[in-house]
Amino acid sequence: MRDYHPPANLLQDRVILITGAGSGIGRATARACAAHGASVVLLGPIGQQLEGVYDAIEAAGHPQPALYVLDLEKAGPADYAGLVNSLAQGLGRLDGLLHNAALLPFLSRIDDYEPEVWSQVLQVNLTAPFLLTQACLPLLRAAPDASILFTSDSVGRRGKAYWGAYGVAKFGIEGLMQTLADELEGSTPIRVNSIDPGAVRTDLRIRVYPGADPAGWALPEQIMADYLYLLGPDSKGVTGQAFNAQ
Repeated sequence: MRDYHPPANLLQDRVILITGAGSGIGRATARACAAHGASVVLLGPIGQQLEGVYDAIEAAGHPQPALYVLDLEKAGPADYAGLVNSLAQGLGRLDGLLHNAALLPFLSRIDDYEPEVWSQVLQVNLTAPFLLTQACLPLLRAAPDASILFTSDSVGRRGKAYWGAYGVAKFGIEGLMQTLADELEGSTPIRVNSIDPGAVRTDLRIRVYPGADPAGWALPEQIMADYLYLLGPDSKGVTGQAFNAQ
């Protein structure tokens, strides 16, 4: 992917759903997908961030996006069924799903981790991606070559002290990706992969590393070729793989 140059019409006529689309990597991916022809579904909690991304895509003259407000911390199966029903009625298809939303309130020893916070972090970072993926599978199966992409993290591939429920959830995401990829390979054209974006200048990383200089971290826009490759048709046949963006 290092030398990948996505064609301008890479995602023409495709529908891509992105969680956590209001900021950071989610916002950059939404704008990049729209710039390459996709109708992007922006998913996140209520607030002005999603509206800002929506307005920026429209102002750039890209395909009109859709905005869907959903709090992953509180959503249950019925909420995801409602989302998929709206997608089916409003857009008629789904070609790509990027799980990008994340919750990391703090770093903590396992000794001190509050059970309520543990459950909250696992809900957003692991259970919500499972529920959303499960709900979206019928629409994804109907697409010619759909892609499911999970945003991972290095602490979900090798455990690291103090990352607590977030690190455990990312280990779960890697397992979910591998399990789903193995189940779908050979019976559907859906490809399932994960990507670790590395050190990227996002609000989450700045909060976790308050003493670091973010000037040395990549901007979200600098890793978009990797995301476009994995969400677009040029990655047909690539499944069950754990990628690093940097």
